[in-house]
Amino acid sequence: MAQQVPVIPLPNQCSKAEGIFKIDNQTQIIAGESVAKSVVYFFQKELLRYTGIALRTAASSQQPAIYLKINKKEKNNEGYQLEMSPKAITISASGEEGLFRGITSLLQMIRTTTAKNGAVSLSCWNISDAPRFAWRGFMLDEARHFFGKEKVKSILDWMAFYKLNRFHWHLADQQGWRLEIRQYPRLTLVGGIGNYSSVNAPAKYYTQEDIKEIVAYAAERFITVIPEIDMPGHATAANKAYPEFSGGGSKNYPDFTFNPGKEGTYNYLSNILKEVDVLFPSQMIHLGGDEVHFGNENWNHDADVQALMKNKQLGDLKAVEGYFIRRMADSVMKLNNKVIAWDEATEQNLLVNNTIIYWWRHDKPEQLKLALEKGYPTVLCPRLPMYFDFVQDSTHKYGRRWKGDFNTLERVYQFSPESIPETANRTKNILGMQANLWTETVTSPQRLDFLIFPRISALAEAAWTESSNKDFKQFDNRLKSHLPLFDKDGLHYFDQSTLNKYSEPSPGESKFNNNLID
Repeated sequence: MAQQVPVIPLPNQCSKAEGIFKIDNQTQIIAGESVAKSVVYFFQKELLRYTGIALRTAASSQQPAIYLKINKKEKNNEGYQLEMSPKAITISASGEEGLFRGITSLLQMIRTTTAKNGAVSLSCWNISDAPRFAWRGFMLDEARHFFGKEKVKSILDWMAFYKLNRFHWHLADQQGWRLEIRQYPRLTLVGGIGNYSSVNAPAKYYTQEDIKEIVAYAAERFITVIPEIDMPGHATAANKAYPEFSGGGSKNYPDFTFNPGKEGTYNYLSNILKEVDVLFPSQMIHLGGDEVHFGNENWNHDADVQALMKNKQLGDLKAVEGYFIRRMADSVMKLNNKVIAWDEATEQNLLVNNTIIYWWRHDKPEQLKLALEKGYPTVLCPRLPMYFDFVQDSTHKYGRRWKGDFNTLERVYQFSPESIPETANRTKNILGMQANLWTETVTSPQRLDFLIFPRISALAEAAWTESSNKDFKQFDNRLKSHLPLFDKDGLHYFDQSTLNKYSEPSPGESKFNNNLID
């Protein structure tokens, strides 16, 4: 079998070169004057962290060295060239982001090669690479269960390792509000109490200083952090803290909505979004907008909502929902942010140039078709196969299934726009794809790891590598050299080749079972 480059996602152009390049404590980094010191420092820091090798920087070298160069001819800002020989490794790109992606490929080669006597001997490769999609994302829900700053940083490390670049952070929902808003302190002090497993769990949330730290950590890894503040539904935790803005709910979803009939609701939520905007420099805020019908029954009886319907000539509750979303979208756009929303918002006539749609309902391909026909930039994250809270093997007992179906490693890997008929001739509006991990059944870091790894590596290749270059068997062979890295990092991952290595962690008392369909 021909030797394979041990890089995930697979570079789009790659060829074996002659010879071995040896990296040890004597190896130097030669960076051009236009190369940011932060990129060089990141490379040094990661190499020391994982191999114990301390590289030195120098202006020039008479011995084998690693060269980092800016090449303005590269058109893709994430594209890079990596050339290797026994005398030099040269990484070139149009800017820091491309250099970072090239450094990541080199780090993968280093970390998957066994060090001997304080040195790593690398087989030489030549790579010319750029991503297929600009948006390669992962979403973590911390409203249902909270995992904390260090775990989030670990996820960001692995996202960067696999060239993922969008971290979507679901911070507010029924079970908990996890983001400090200084104007409304009860959001965390009261709304932060509880989780999916226990309504009385102590309040857990991120302070604004925590958020700044994590956003900076992500930025160092060229990852954009996108906050989600779900509205007008999924508002139970916020309503527990400030019930005066509640729109009520239904029998199964009490206090589920914000009240769209009260002017004060819009001022309240706009004030919240002003603080969110300052904390997250992505200039994108996700407003949710999904599943409002689960708990808007009380709108039929609420005097303020009924008055709104009469005054604005809104014919039904769906029209009320649309009115609310459009007003809050205006608030987001006034902050110079783009609006992101789940695919329900496709019908609400939001401004195409300022809105991004997430298509999540795999059973409603017509929503995807509508979004693309209207010209909305669209991110693909359908439940099948991009929900990582779905089980990944027929033997697994916990987590979600859709009419018995689930999301295997291979199914994640094989996903592409070409597999969806509704994307025909409309792929120009597809920004990319992401995986979503809802945490109802995720009560421990071990279970979180088990659902993410190794599917995150399959996601990365699905989003980066051109479909014509993908080969699951070859990917699975490359993945074998990455599994020891999961071990070294203490991850409790799923290894389908040795099913008994790490057992499936139980979520404990769970409302979920194998028959759950949504």
